[in-house]
Amino acid sequence: MIVGKEERCPAFIFLIRILELNFALESKTVMPDLGVNIDHVATVRQARLTYEPDPVWAAVLAELGGADGITLHLREDRRHIQDHDLYTMKKTVQVKLNLEMAAEQEMTAIALEVRPDQVSLVPEKREELTTEGGLDVIANLERVRSCVVQLQEVGIEVSLFIDPDLDQIAAAKNSGVHAVELHTGRYADAVSDDEQQREFEILHRASEFTIEQGLKLHMGHGLTYRNVSKIASIPNVSELNIGHSIISRAVLVGMEQAVREMKALVTL
Repeated sequence: MIVGKEERCPAFIFLIRILELNFALESKTVMPDLGVNIDHVATVRQARLTYEPDPVWAAVLAELGGADGITLHLREDRRHIQDHDLYTMKKTVQVKLNLEMAAEQEMTAIALEVRPDQVSLVPEKREELTTEGGLDVIANLERVRSCVVQLQEVGIEVSLFIDPDLDQIAAAKNSGVHAVELHTGRYADAVSDDEQQREFEILHRASEFTIEQGLKLHMGHGLTYRNVSKIASIPNVSELNIGHSIISRAVLVGMEQAVREMKALVTL
């Protein structure tokens, strides 16, 4: 007799879940770390130019929720994260501290003083709402390489936030970085299943090429509770950086719970 779903005993369901988890573990060589971007906590604070909510407190709560890293973007226009946030976070955060910044000498000097665990070089435009597109490493190779060398000399790991383009990945390798973060924005913004699948396939091929180049594979931008699982399933993704979706969820359920929920999605 075939047993319907409603008649399956809890032990049977538990066994199936264990088998599914084992299959997932065997099919991947690494499980991605979760980096929580806390920029938009500072966005709310800066809307009133006041002292709350404090992104440092948010980072502490994210750690308690299981975050493997804290990401913050110190922009040249200081629209959300301020210098004092970065300096305080360096003294407070116990997990990996990842500083996003432009490949400019002012930012490089700050990074050399603070010494975060990792710097992620990103493009910046003052008129953009958020980072739009990846860094053009090919067009800015010498400027990027100069920044990379200075950071690596003091032991800071460097990643480049780039589009899932094979030529850009090759240029990133040539710049001397240890990792790239592939821009998942077009996948996240896809309006149909077919479009999303096409963008996923582009990311998957770019991921394979990244590993072939001997680079660590990070991914991020626009990832949400609804779309992250497929990206997390790509083999050898070592880090996912997610901000807006987690902060939005945290408004309703609290930071710790929001991070726990996302952590469960990226590690199963």
